[in-house]
Amino acid sequence: MKNAILTVSLLLIAATASAKKPNFIFILSDDVAQGDLGVYGQKLIKTPNLDRLANEGTRYTQAYCGTTVCAPCRTSFYTGLHSGNSPVRGNYAMIPEGQYPIPDGIVTVGEIAKAAGYQTATFGKWGMGFFDTEGAPKKQGMDHFFGYNCQRHAHSYFPTYLYNDSQPVTLPGNNGRDVGETYAQEIIQRDMVHWLKQNGKNPFFMFYAFTIPHGRYEIDDFGIYADKPWSDKQKAYAAMVTRLDSDVGELVDTLKELGVAENTLIVFGGDNGSSFDPNSDIGKLFNQTMDGKLRGFKRGMYEGALRQASFAWWPGTVPAGRVTDEPWAYWDLMPTFLDMTGTTTPEGYRTDGHSLLDFLKGGPAPKRDYFYWEIHEGGGAKCAARWDDWKAVSTHPDKPIEIYNLAKDPGEKNNLANEHPELIKHAKEIFDDAHTPNLDWPLDRRTEKQNKLSREAWKIKRQRDQSGWVPPNAQALPDYLARPQ
Repeated sequence: MKNAILTVSLLLIAATASAKKPNFIFILSDDVAQGDLGVYGQKLIKTPNLDRLANEGTRYTQAYCGTTVCAPCRTSFYTGLHSGNSPVRGNYAMIPEGQYPIPDGIVTVGEIAKAAGYQTATFGKWGMGFFDTEGAPKKQGMDHFFGYNCQRHAHSYFPTYLYNDSQPVTLPGNNGRDVGETYAQEIIQRDMVHWLKQNGKNPFFMFYAFTIPHGRYEIDDFGIYADKPWSDKQKAYAAMVTRLDSDVGELVDTLKELGVAENTLIVFGGDNGSSFDPNSDIGKLFNQTMDGKLRGFKRGMYEGALRQASFAWWPGTVPAGRVTDEPWAYWDLMPTFLDMTGTTTPEGYRTDGHSLLDFLKGGPAPKRDYFYWEIHEGGGAKCAARWDDWKAVSTHPDKPIEIYNLAKDPGEKNNLANEHPELIKHAKEIFDDAHTPNLDWPLDRRTEKQNKLSREAWKIKRQRDQSGWVPPNAQALPDYLARPQ
């Protein structure tokens, strides 16, 4: 249970919120890169809906994720905290399903939305706590959840089951090991459209965490790419990005059908940059680094991992056709939601972010001292900080800090550390200021507990995949999901 003071504070929000409240949708695509979208220069993969929305709104060339893997990125958005203060700073497996949960007592954007009188829902991949933990969707402000709770489960696009709230539902014709009869994204999309039609006339908050185009690279139809002289993996990847595009298009069409498009802010982004090395089969064919303009990819701290394919769309409010290189980050979205809805700051509220409301409307980006990121993977944390046009990168606590001038060197090719000892000193001060020590997230190593849980969790996952496991309490899909509406 949340403590009494927090509960009362959140309930008071409903009384202070404005009468005509704008809707908010955050679309987070798992692993989509800037170079995957036509509006950013992609030539082979077709994304007409996303390109149109970006052109009808404002496109951001320096929008930053929370950090460069799944769970900590979405947690940064959901808590409004950067990954030096966030309760989740890496992918931390729990057993038998789920990830390290958002703990009790942290005010989240979902709780704020729910207490402000919003209908709330999340679709796709949760990854912030299984149903029996404090991080469960309904314990963090969500009225409705549909999709995968666990990131390991989400590696299959033809799983044997998904979750409707906390109730497992079976997907006919699937074994979880390979391509089956029922594509998970199709069912998730149907549930999203159904929920939106049922609730979209009232103020709503939606977190749509698409699993596509994350691996495994599986889809029910290669579509327009079927005859391309590419590998099946390349065809599947392109088709998954185009499926993302068409599903976002259907979402927007539904908003227009309901007559609420002009009262709805959509922010789109990826949870990290490219998941592929630029020399890989996917990275090279689709030119994901845009001719090497950005360095790095998923799990790194360079700009190619941190910058996102991002835009904001809000007809009549967000300027159309605007492209800006002013930076912002996902932990800014929670204070933005507070500001745009006029709600009262609840007791216990804390954020590392700044409201983007004026920036979204065409003004300048908010001023700040720095941006900061951590990613806890393997033998030690990687960290980065940005202030003004300077960027500091630490690839391991025992390795020297690198310094780059992003204005002159966005590809981070020229390390200026030897020329600027004063910037090394400043970077260390930022690293110390931004990092809150946490026993579960030591900078110099991955804990043995986390290693042990990860081994056990993946063993369970492999066993379940091999047997085609279905939860014993699973039910059939509801009629509205079993067939198109």
